[in-house]
Amino acid sequence: MQAILHSNLGVPVLLLTLLGMMILPVPPFLLDVLFSFNIALAIVVLLVAAYALRPLDFAVFPTILLIATLLRLALNVASTRVVLLEGHKGGDAAGKVIQSFGEVVIGGNYAVGLVVFLILMIINFVVVTKGAGRISEVSARFTLDAMPGKQMAIDADLNSGLITQDEARTRREEVGSEADFYGSMDGASKFVRGDAVAGMLILAINILGGLGIGMVQHDLEFGQAMQVYSLLTIGDGLVAQIPSLLLSTTAAIMVTRVSSSKDMGEQVMHQMFESPKALSVAAAILGFMGLIPGMPHFAFLTLAAMAGGMAWYINKNGEQKIEQAQLIERGELEQKEVAAKQAAELPELGWDDVQPVDAIGLEVGYRLIPLVDKSQGGELLNRIKGIRKKLSQEVGFLIPSVHIRDNLELLPNAYRITLLGVTAGEAEIYPDRDLAINPGQVFGKLDGVPTTDPAFGLEAVWIDPATKDQAQTLGYTVVDASTVVATHINQLLQKHTYELLGHDEVQQMLDKLAKSSPKLAEELPNVVPLNMLLTVLKNLLAEQVPIRDLRTIAEALAASGAQSQDSAALTAAARVALRRVIVQGIYGRDNLLPVIALDPAMEQLLLKSLQQSQQAGNGDDIVLEPGLAERLQQALQETAQQQEMAGKPSVLLVSAPLRAVMAKFIRYSAADMQVLSYAEIPDDKQVTIESTIG
Repeated sequence: MQAILHSNLGVPVLLLTLLGMMILPVPPFLLDVLFSFNIALAIVVLLVAAYALRPLDFAVFPTILLIATLLRLALNVASTRVVLLEGHKGGDAAGKVIQSFGEVVIGGNYAVGLVVFLILMIINFVVVTKGAGRISEVSARFTLDAMPGKQMAIDADLNSGLITQDEARTRREEVGSEADFYGSMDGASKFVRGDAVAGMLILAINILGGLGIGMVQHDLEFGQAMQVYSLLTIGDGLVAQIPSLLLSTTAAIMVTRVSSSKDMGEQVMHQMFESPKALSVAAAILGFMGLIPGMPHFAFLTLAAMAGGMAWYINKNGEQKIEQAQLIERGELEQKEVAAKQAAELPELGWDDVQPVDAIGLEVGYRLIPLVDKSQGGELLNRIKGIRKKLSQEVGFLIPSVHIRDNLELLPNAYRITLLGVTAGEAEIYPDRDLAINPGQVFGKLDGVPTTDPAFGLEAVWIDPATKDQAQTLGYTVVDASTVVATHINQLLQKHTYELLGHDEVQQMLDKLAKSSPKLAEELPNVVPLNMLLTVLKNLLAEQVPIRDLRTIAEALAASGAQSQDSAALTAAARVALRRVIVQGIYGRDNLLPVIALDPAMEQLLLKSLQQSQQAGNGDDIVLEPGLAERLQQALQETAQQQEMAGKPSVLLVSAPLRAVMAKFIRYSAADMQVLSYAEIPDDKQVTIESTIG
């Protein structure tokens, strides 16, 4: 049985079983077992719905409702066959369960049984089913109408940083599941309604069929046939309608529930009996009714005493909670008074108490402390020094030191990288494991903890160091935990180098330039102020252009500074002067430069838009129609992906006025592409146009 449930045969076997019950004869003993199972199933479903904290915790209920309805109808067909075939024998011919409900529950009186059955049908059909169906319909409609607003709220929380991508994905799935659930409940309520109608029709058909069979085929008197077949038919109907009523009630509970951190019983007790006023008034009314002559004094006075006792208990319990809250508040006030006295005894604050913001910070959880502790064999400090040295040589100024400290607020295996006091990156690592990174093509899977490489977002697995050779054989790149953190720091510093450059660093660069080119260092501040020089250098670093050749940059700025003090124009002049450095950083030593160009019509359109923006005083910004901007962004991303797949650098070649504008546009569109102007191509290099964007 367990193997069938775990396989894909469960649903087909169940459907075939229900079909077989409708076609093949079922012995009375098996009918007793199935009727008992049907009642037990309805009770279990009702209790699960009552203890669920929210409707989505029992999202499979519509499917269970359909299966239970089909099971009950199949049992009706099977029991009808047995009642009509063997009912003339009386007794337990149709099974003990039907006999018990026909004789014990309704006292063997078919008239009473018929009345009880009709009352149950009215309760089920008119009250519970109709109300639950209406609530399901309205809930489904309101849930679907509220979906766009909920999605917008999730997007707003995500954009504001209140939730993460995973949390946003989970909440979107919950919104979709909620809409699906109430839509399914709207349809499932029709099953319950149809089942109630079918119960009444089956009862009438069974009584008429039983009378006809008993009187015609078995020569029974009308009264005897009515007695025998009515009792069995009503017993059969009651056996089916009691689970139907339970499931109808369950459906009503599910659609009337409000999501909460408490189950239904706790909600009822909390919301109905939180205040003693209602119970006190009810006790007074019941006591007054119990004192009226002719009334059942014992019943009313007993209930009045019970309601009054509960009101007294709730009132006393509430007073204890208030006293506890007051004691807690007094304790907090005393603590505040002690803290105020201690603060009064502290010396006056000074500027030394204001801690400066770290340019680069690394916070680690307590389990990662051995990575940064040399006495425990930690190698992370040396690797960070190596990263700073290499990056300082590449960009041209000294990268600030990394301030490392432990942070108990972080998870034990987590670390956080900050730039100028703001979190730039964080992740969780395992110091006793190695990280196997999937570079794009591997030849097998590894056992371990799946994760994502924090530096580049690649799929990875934390593995046991003993399986390092196996992982490398399968094509994985394996690094230790210290290398993971160091690589993450290196990647963030390269991306945000321009934020680390300040006035002091620029002045130190000028002082160093004065040793090799004193005249240039003396004349440059007269043409380009220090603040403007800092802006130009930041612009170069933001576009991944190194500034170590300060002499070339200074000569270009000294030549152009007299003509313009615009930072964009000075940056363009510096880029032209550094064109060999820029091109070599992209293409290496290749003389053939494959590039991407704009269609002439597109370039003319962008130039015209730029001119209009400059004439309107909006600066070097272009205003494009949203649809055109979206298509241009998509074309840039697709072309960059094609160049990357071909193993070639993605470089867009445009006219000089458009270079800064397109570089900003591409940076906002998240396309991995460099932008060069025609003036930035060295004379000894040859350009080949790989594709054109129109």
